[in-house]
Amino acid sequence: MRTVPAVLVAGETLVDFLPTQRGPLDDVDQFDRRPGGAPANVAVGLARLGSPPLFWTRVGDDPFGRFLATTLTNHGLPNRYIEFDPDAKTTLAFVTHDDAGDRKFTFYRDEAADTRFEPGRIDDETLAALEWVHVGGVTLSSEPARSATLDLIERAASAGCTVSFDPNARLELWESPETFRRICREALAATDVCKATAGELELLGFDGETPAALGKDVLAQTAGPKIVFVTRGSGGAVAVVSSGEEADGAGLDELPWLETDTDRESGLAPLVVENAGVEVDTVDTTGAGDAFTAGAISALRDGDSVTETLEFACSVAAITTAGRGAMTAMPDREVIIRFREERSNSD
Repeated sequence: MRTVPAVLVAGETLVDFLPTQRGPLDDVDQFDRRPGGAPANVAVGLARLGSPPLFWTRVGDDPFGRFLATTLTNHGLPNRYIEFDPDAKTTLAFVTHDDAGDRKFTFYRDEAADTRFEPGRIDDETLAALEWVHVGGVTLSSEPARSATLDLIERAASAGCTVSFDPNARLELWESPETFRRICREALAATDVCKATAGELELLGFDGETPAALGKDVLAQTAGPKIVFVTRGSGGAVAVVSSGEEADGAGLDELPWLETDTDRESGLAPLVVENAGVEVDTVDTTGAGDAFTAGAISALRDGDSVTETLEFACSVAAITTAGRGAMTAMPDREVIIRFREERSNSD
């Protein structure tokens, strides 16, 4: 019986200040304080699904950092790699919504704690005991966190871990779009699973008129990923899976991502599976993509097929949007089972 987590999530934890009204930041009078950060949301999502991961994050030794650390441990995450930086502040993000509901982020992050990850913090013994490592793109935006994240990706891959990556494009944190593209594609080359939006894949330089075509271009241009999830908001998601001989040789056959033995035959075009999503009364879309990621990781590790994985991950994401605040709205398995049973009975 495993006594330590099989998954490590690494990346930023920050405080989101969510507006109580729409409009530019200048006109917003009140905000709700919420714990946030894409990797933190994924880690909490996995914990809610019954498998608390190790979570490597770094916050300031300040009131915001202590609030975040307490929140993470209250959600069942081990505190082993939750680090306090005495010389840096915790990142803050102010979120505003325009009349169309689109979000804009204003970050207070200059030399913040989550830019100061140090390479080698996760030792070889820990990596050898892990099965899966998930990272996001924000910590790649500046040094020394960039080098620490790339080091973790490379060492995790060498240790035989499945590595998943979400570019999480926040161009305002990067020195240039070109740097974002170059560094994230370097990370992508060493990963097995990519989750992104169509817009993020376009920013990374991939081409395609549809989400499926973009996913195929990722597989064609990049040596690393064996599966690409392209999320479409309320429209669900597409999974594009490499099913050729080279992918099987790279270890794809060891993981339960292909639907049938026929799909595993060499020389086939990438397998495309789509899910139209689940219609719910949306309250807050914050963290929906991270909820999808947590659901996908959980389902793949459980041995689900691509179709089953998409169904599960889209359900997790939909339920999350029906509540307010990413972490607090993340469902547990009982909620998901009940949700899916209700949907099935109403069809």
